[in-house]
Amino acid sequence: MRASLDAAQYKHAVLGLIFVKYVSDSFSLRQDDIKAELANPEHEYYLDPQGLSAEDLAEEIAAELEQRDYYTEKNVFWLPPESRWQFLQNNAPLAIGSVELTIAGKPKKITSVGHLIDTALEGIERDNPKLKGVLNKSYSALRIDQAKLVELINLIATIPFNHKTLNSKDILGHVYEYFLGQFALAEGKKGGQFYTPASIVTLIVEMIEPFEGRVYDPAMGSGGFFVQSEKFIERYAGKHAIDPLTQKQKISIYGQEYNYTTWQLAAMNMAIRGLDYDFGKEPASTYTHDQHPDLRADFIMANPPFNMKEWDTGVDDNDPRWKYGKPPSGNANFAWLQHMLSHLAPNGSQALLLANGSMSSTTNNEGEIRKNLVTNDLVECMVALPGQLFTNTQIPACIWFLTNNKGARTDKAGRQLRNRKGEVLFIDARNLGYMKDRVLRDFTMDDIQKVADVFHAWKTGVEVNGVAYQDQAGFCMSADLALIEKHDFVLTPGRYVGATEELDDGIPFAEKMATLTDKLSEQFAESAMLEAEIKKNLAGLGYEL
Repeated sequence: MRASLDAAQYKHAVLGLIFVKYVSDSFSLRQDDIKAELANPEHEYYLDPQGLSAEDLAEEIAAELEQRDYYTEKNVFWLPPESRWQFLQNNAPLAIGSVELTIAGKPKKITSVGHLIDTALEGIERDNPKLKGVLNKSYSALRIDQAKLVELINLIATIPFNHKTLNSKDILGHVYEYFLGQFALAEGKKGGQFYTPASIVTLIVEMIEPFEGRVYDPAMGSGGFFVQSEKFIERYAGKHAIDPLTQKQKISIYGQEYNYTTWQLAAMNMAIRGLDYDFGKEPASTYTHDQHPDLRADFIMANPPFNMKEWDTGVDDNDPRWKYGKPPSGNANFAWLQHMLSHLAPNGSQALLLANGSMSSTTNNEGEIRKNLVTNDLVECMVALPGQLFTNTQIPACIWFLTNNKGARTDKAGRQLRNRKGEVLFIDARNLGYMKDRVLRDFTMDDIQKVADVFHAWKTGVEVNGVAYQDQAGFCMSADLALIEKHDFVLTPGRYVGATEELDDGIPFAEKMATLTDKLSEQFAESAMLEAEIKKNLAGLGYEL
């Protein structure tokens, strides 16, 4: 299939079917539960078989199983018969050459497998208004051998959704996330538009801790920050004996995305995980059509496009979001940052990924904006990241953490924060991580924990997971605003944390130099010998140097 479709088309073909498989499996599981409830005399839905023949009882149960309320009460999507997986799988081979099927009680000519899948998606949207416009109903338009679509349906049907410790929703969530990551790799630079590597998202979530309240991402892509927020709640609730399901209900998700198909991906990503969300009325530009103008969020996280040019068409120069200075037309970095600040609640925190240039650029008013952010005491922490973390760019990146309130208080995760007014934490994480393959670097959970623990220990002034905060040469430093002013408000962590202290090995300098020069002399001699050998071999082939 990948031979006839590019990665972007293939992505939607696969993820759309995975979504149908998920909603269909959830529907089937709920059917099993309803059958058990109808047969249980203790249950309010008990169906007394007395006076009914076996045939009548079967008809009664079949009728009950088609009652929509049984599904909606459990937050399960209701599916019409043509949208159920088994119907799709059974009829796909017939649809290769066109077939007439009964759809919604009427005969309907299905002209291709793609048409059959689109019909299933239309049925899901028709009976679940929340999903209206979310599903990508373009399978009919795919120029592909229809037999390949049948193979894909049969392949997805083999994914095992039974596991000892995971339910089908968890497994499908993992499958969806895996495919998003793989498709991002396959699409190269374009893939980065909808996908932020999971380890970076996890690092930000572990630091900002969105435990309850309103969570917002104005450049949400496929919704990775929301998914990791849900996982964080599960981990954190598990450690503190809190019911994760109850806690998840205390989170409200708000997002915005400009690209329509990416907006659809995000909505499916949320639906698969059973998360409620508000992504606005439509996909739209955050610069010109803010979908949540009145929102004040407790947590804002984003990975906006780096260094976007000519972003401000249709944006007023006096836009109230530019409180700390008008961002230049040639770079949207500080437009994203200030847009997020304009939506931040009084005790809110925000984190965003930006190119490293944002920490030091002084051109076109950027230095002045950064100075205003620092002097207004909004910057809480700067993290320099190692290179090669992203699929779509090699540009070095950093994470900005900002907050409206550095005073002593209890945060949403229950941490007792100390007064950090006038302080900024700098973390240089460029030496962390490992090469997961030839071109991409990644963080381990230990790397993520190391950075997060230092951050929380600095914020609270107490030990966190055995880590008490202290400045570490080459890794972290807590700086006051006076020191930052001395550095002309440049926020590059390397300027503050300095170099790692070398451990004294006890060998005198003269002795060490003598050893090194001896070794270098040996290597020069070996190099000369190899050079002579190469010249000799080339001469034997008739090539004199």
